[in-house]
Amino acid sequence: MTTIDTATITVKLPDAFDPRWSRLPGIQVDGRRITIDPAEYFFRFESNTWLVADWELVTAQLLDVDETTESTVEQLALDFIKNHGESTSDAARVLATAYGVYSYLFREEHLASVGLPQITADHLRMLREAATLMALNKVELDGHISNVGPCWFFPAATSVVFDLDDETGGMLDEVYHGGWFNEHRRIESIKAHAALGGRLVHGCQSVPDQSGGVVAPYGASMANFRDDLAEFKAGWIEQVYAHCVTAAE
Repeated sequence: MTTIDTATITVKLPDAFDPRWSRLPGIQVDGRRITIDPAEYFFRFESNTWLVADWELVTAQLLDVDETTESTVEQLALDFIKNHGESTSDAARVLATAYGVYSYLFREEHLASVGLPQITADHLRMLREAATLMALNKVELDGHISNVGPCWFFPAATSVVFDLDDETGGMLDEVYHGGWFNEHRRIESIKAHAALGGRLVHGCQSVPDQSGGVVAPYGASMANFRDDLAEFKAGWIEQVYAHCVTAAE
């Protein structure tokens, strides 16, 4: 349900997105240009502001900084956000920032060492695209989930857009939430997500159950986040799956 008015969101990204994103309501993809009608796209849209930091500044001043015994990587990210975070109502800026973040996190150089031979360069592209759109989701400091789009439900959305079976969609979901199952990449993720004003959190257990993920501000109530998520997810997941091109078969 949309509870605030907002203009159509339009952004031109460095790379073309899969045109099948247009299967979902409220989103149109024309090569590198993505257009989103918030009233059609979101299940819940209560906030049209996001916290971001300049991605180029993150790459220059944070990504290569090492934690110490006095300052953990989480503290480094929090301090960076406090010093450089900006509130914006420009959703295109959020999407462009997110694409920079996820192009970095899901870069192909990892494929040789990730230890997951079933993950391909095409899977990384899917992850970059879906995660970029997920950046428009939002959690408030009190843990209330204010923005929810179809990409909250990662396996459902990717099955609709990319015609993935449940096993492959779940595998991608685990890679997204798990930060590639490696401490080095988890540290990369914490630093990179400073550009989106927080840290990546999710409601899933170790096996994906469509509880999704979001970049939440440091200090957000995870107890309230969990309770809010449990109340809404079932009905909205069903609505996402309804857009599968094979749904009627």
